[in-house]
Amino acid sequence: MPSDPAVRSAAGQTAPGPTAPAPLTAALLMLTAAALVAVTTLLAKALGRGIGGEPLPAFMVSAGRFVFAWAALLPFVAVLRPGFAGAAWRLHAARSFCGWGGVSAMFAAAAVLPLADATAISFLNPMIAMVLAIPLLGERIGPWRWGAAAAALAGALVLIRPGFAAFEPYALVALAAAAFMAFEVIFVKMLAGGGAKAGEPPLRILFINNTIGASIALAAASTVWIWPAPGQWPILAAIGMVMVTAQSLFIQAMRRADASFVMPFFYATLIFAALYDAAVFGDVPTALSVLGAAMIVAGAVVLAWRERVRPIQA
Repeated sequence: MPSDPAVRSAAGQTAPGPTAPAPLTAALLMLTAAALVAVTTLLAKALGRGIGGEPLPAFMVSAGRFVFAWAALLPFVAVLRPGFAGAAWRLHAARSFCGWGGVSAMFAAAAVLPLADATAISFLNPMIAMVLAIPLLGERIGPWRWGAAAAALAGALVLIRPGFAAFEPYALVALAAAAFMAFEVIFVKMLAGGGAKAGEPPLRILFINNTIGASIALAAASTVWIWPAPGQWPILAAIGMVMVTAQSLFIQAMRRADASFVMPFFYATLIFAALYDAAVFGDVPTALSVLGAAMIVAGAVVLAWRERVRPIQA
């Protein structure tokens, strides 16, 4: 998400602009966003496995995600005409590149792994961002956050199972997705701290991200291009449109409640992904997968809680 919702969640950022608190509405919006994000991963898995035609490379699927999301935003931009003066274009470009990398790696992993496993590993991005924030942002990390990161890392090792016969090489691709998303978190924090104006409208954020992301994605897709079958074009369009809808719902949820309250609802993505995968592909999570995912989500929830507690203590 992150470009996808998961990315902004890890940053502990709320979308700009004041909105009256509405916790129940925020929870429902976030649950809907989680369900839609899981839908995009399921559709990407379908394309990667050749449903509707020849299996499509992850670069092509991510290109569809960005291009059709950009197309869905274009009419709103034409009518509302958000201003773009003063945008920190270099940071936006770096953020969009990392968002594209995270999406592409996630789609590649989802084509091979059970969706629940790939999604759970991608949720490591808050922990990786926390570690990156030490040298890049000068943040200090306390024992609570180190403990949360250790628990999440242990959960990832349960899922990846290094050194065992059940080792999943594509789990490392999902781990790469988490790393890309973590760097995107850092760039989001930089944008929030300087360069971008406070109160930047959500439409402007989404349009800049998807415009740059679409350019990068098309360039990458051209290196592996194959023409999608007629039945695959609607799936590509659906991925982009569903994702931009999920992003919008995520932003609205974050405007209506504290991140520490609303973010745990986003981790329902994992539940939706498991349900969709079982219904469509018959992939049922194993007991080890459930254990590893639970450890990762627990660590992420603790980090979200500490994002709220730290400013109060300070």
